Amino acid sequence: MKKLLLSAIVFLALSLTVQAGEKPSFISVNESGQFVRNGKPYYYIGANFWYGAILASKGQGGDRARLVKELDDLKKSGISNLRILVGADGGNNVKSRVEPSLQTAPGVYNDTILDGLDYLMKELAERNMTAVLYLNNAWEWSGGYSVYQQWAGMGKAVVPAIDGWPAYMKYVEGFVNSRRAQELFSNHVKFILGRTNRYTHKKYTDDPAIFAWQISNEPRAFSNANKPAFAKWIKTVAAEFKALDRNHMLSTGSEGWWGCENDMELFKQIHSDKNIDYLTIHIWPFNWSWAKKEDLGNMTDAISKTDSYIQDHVTFARRIHKPLVIEEFGYPRDNFNFIPGSPTSARDSYYSHIFEAVAESRSKNDVLAGCNFWAWGGEASPKHEYWQRWDDYTGDPAQEQQGLNSVFSKDLTTMTIIRKFTNKLK
Repeated sequence: MKKLLLSAIVFLALSLTVQAGEKPSFISVNESGQFVRNGKPYYYIGANFWYGAILASKGQGGDRARLVKELDDLKKSGISNLRILVGADGGNNVKSRVEPSLQTAPGVYNDTILDGLDYLMKELAERNMTAVLYLNNAWEWSGGYSVYQQWAGMGKAVVPAIDGWPAYMKYVEGFVNSRRAQELFSNHVKFILGRTNRYTHKKYTDDPAIFAWQISNEPRAFSNANKPAFAKWIKTVAAEFKALDRNHMLSTGSEGWWGCENDMELFKQIHSDKNIDYLTIHIWPFNWSWAKKEDLGNMTDAISKTDSYIQDHVTFARRIHKPLVIEEFGYPRDNFNFIPGSPTSARDSYYSHIFEAVAESRSKNDVLAGCNFWAWGGEASPKHEYWQRWDDYTGDPAQEQQGLNSVFSKDLTTMTIIRKFTNKLK
């Protein structure tokens, strides 16, 4: 009897050891258009945490104690997925641009930020969290299109905070037609996907902590004439990603038809590509004039247009059997305030509406598979209305009011809602 009992105890101990040592699998898409992880449907509520690699670094802007605490806080709140910028491009000390930069010149990298990215991925893996890593940006705040244009010999990068938005739009139109600019970006893709993490000694292409790669934040054609060139570039660079990494999913980073020159057919074209695994949309009720600054609590128009926008893209996602993620959405704080802990009643209502849409999709095994609110501000304490060197990083990049769209640890009502809905998705 004692031998049987001892054998049972040993078997149980071995079983627990195996279970504890099980490695999380890569997330993929099944035939029904659902994310699947470890053989089970995977739905999530996540956050945008674009500055994660900077915060994880040992250099200027780095704060590993803050990083560790905030990852723990996010995990406790049920947040499992973070959307993160791999790094900024171009020189430092440029108005409204994130710094320190990762790629300071073509092929020249700031190893401090690379170290931060490695450390961040290690910390995510230890918490069984995942990251969507995006490598480019159509907007100025991390370089992206405009810096690649400058490096391709198209003159000094236009900065909208200095030169105005019309001049910026005109300048970055050239990216999708510039073979040299695209070549420089392709070299960046090869470099990042070819890395081995110095902490885990794991190749990035072999790391299940990466949920997916993403081509760009809000890639755009920037003109109707550019649509064919834009679609061609997405197709070409998507194939390049997949040739380098067959383990991970790939997404575009698109806003939806809003970011496709208001052309749903263009959105359908780029997301029908075999190398694009799932669809992305962004929703910005205030930025898109669906909500008014002086009446943020009146959400009738914002909710109606949000539902219609989601449905437009869900209908197509069902048709092509691919998941859809609302990977950016935000709403200003009450009274357009920026202070951590200040009232967020309108935002809380809007977040609840988005979260409920994901929860309902989960209950039906439908294609709306997740969302990432914009954006995590955590323990940051904004010192100026607009970011200045070296203020704390918030969820709002340097070109936006610090705290406008950020979710801080002190935003207790919002955090309560996040926990409520992440529990619903378990």
